[in-house]
Amino acid sequence: QAQLVESGGGLVQPGGSLRLSCTASGSIFNTYAMGWYRQAPGKQRALVARITVTGGTNYAESVKGRFTISRDNAKKTVYLQMNSLKPEDTAVYYCNSAYGPTPAYWGQGTQVTVSA
Repeated sequence: QAQLVESGGGLVQPGGSLRLSCTASGSIFNTYAMGWYRQAPGKQRALVARITVTGGTNYAESVKGRFTISRDNAKKTVYLQMNSLKPEDTAVYYCNSAYGPTPAYWGQGTQVTVSA
């Protein structure tokens, strides 16, 4: 059974940091690449960071240099370290497969709010 559990979100001031975690079931985690997505109010969900099974990473231009994605294969967990947060980073963050067609199943996500 597919399962995704995201955590670590919260309210943070501009310039602050958060670390998100996502535990995935094997059927999802074992895909070629995992990613973190985000969806802000009124906007479409978008991929912000991606990591392959071999550790290769890609980032959206808007987060490059500030966010770092990593994975622990033994724990089937993907992390997103977010530094120098900006108000425009406010969104619900989701993790999921980042290889192949858009996934049909999504977890509940974790809310990140960047505000003074």
